[in-house]
Amino acid sequence: MADKVVLAYSGGLDTSVAIQWLKEHYGVDVITLTVDVGNEKDFTAVKKKALKVGAIKAIVIDAKDMFVKYFIFPALQANALYEGQYPLATALSRPLMAKLLVDTALEEGASIVAHGCTGKGNDQVRFDVSVHALAPNLKVIAPAREWGMTREQTIAYAKKHHIPIPITVKSPYSIDENLWGRAVECGVLEDPWVEPPEEVWTWTKSPTKAPNQPAYIEIGFEGGIPVSLNGQEMDGVSLIRRVNEIAGEHGVGRIDHIENRLVGIKSREVYEAPAATVLLQAHQALEAMTLSKDQLRFKQKTAIEIADIIYNGLWFGALNRDLSAYIQSSQRYVTGTIRMKLFKGHSLAVGRKSPKSLYSLSLATYDKGDKFDQSAAVGFIHLWGLPVTTQAQVQLLSETEGTEEPMSLIATKKPRKRAKPKHVPRPRKK
Repeated sequence: MADKVVLAYSGGLDTSVAIQWLKEHYGVDVITLTVDVGNEKDFTAVKKKALKVGAIKAIVIDAKDMFVKYFIFPALQANALYEGQYPLATALSRPLMAKLLVDTALEEGASIVAHGCTGKGNDQVRFDVSVHALAPNLKVIAPAREWGMTREQTIAYAKKHHIPIPITVKSPYSIDENLWGRAVECGVLEDPWVEPPEEVWTWTKSPTKAPNQPAYIEIGFEGGIPVSLNGQEMDGVSLIRRVNEIAGEHGVGRIDHIENRLVGIKSREVYEAPAATVLLQAHQALEAMTLSKDQLRFKQKTAIEIADIIYNGLWFGALNRDLSAYIQSSQRYVTGTIRMKLFKGHSLAVGRKSPKSLYSLSLATYDKGDKFDQSAAVGFIHLWGLPVTTQAQVQLLSETEGTEEPMSLIATKKPRKRAKPKHVPRPRKK
């Protein structure tokens, strides 16, 4: 009896070719697993295609709710953006897929799992590390990492074996999408000087063709999680989809990024993430009202660390678990409503309110009702500036003597060496 392998199957070029290639080179029976994370595919057709190409069984799992609850929203609460730009849509889906891949392999009695990642990308790390963390005894095979075919050769292999593919040499884009965003690479996009052609964008309207009037939406949060849109309570999947539609109509969410991959190379990545862009901005605006200065500063550092953890495929590591506990604690008062303005490719928080707001009008206003004790400022400034004043008097001011240069410039120079006094011969005693 042949060994079984469970293949993470998207229905695209690489994974379709992988079914035939695994059978040829490893002599295994292939079971495909397709995970619905909001890909907007015809999953019945994907299943039929897998069986037609040669899989002995094709499984489809609807994981949208799981994806939102356990992956997207925790990342949103953390404000996770890789290198300040990428909302990590693809990266967030991989640990979930790896978990379901492991679960399916154990249920089907398979000793091997496989995925369609190449040896140049980040996804291979995310899959391999996650699988080994969850089931160390499972073997992982990555056909596209082994077969050494170029994109054109892979297309030729598919044609030779009568494998239907939704790709041509003239349109060689590699596309991955889910609820949180859409990633496009390959083809002309590999030249960083070339502007992405309009054909690569499908979720967002060109800002030049977007409506001439802005749209305003109100997003309600509870504990850092979006729960309503324009006053209507919505589940996470529905809310993200609706914000994607509205923001995309106004051209919001296009990202063109030169990205530092985990494997050590720079790559040009193009993303569409309308809902992610808007919801992250709204969440940050609400945190600015409900978290203290120290909480915000520390959380910004944590956001960078968590984004790196997600991007680098370490979701199931202990550090992610520990930092996630901190993030959950930080969100207990992040409740309120943010009003966002969407216009010509831009989104901006223009209204904020929260029952837990730390913003006080009576302290901030310069008009009637001001309760800020301005007389306390003098003593505060004296104590706050005391270290600077003391050091300036003892050390820095002495360096400015005899010069017209500002103290800021003097402070950056090395102390001048004092000239040694010339020797003056004393008169001889008679």
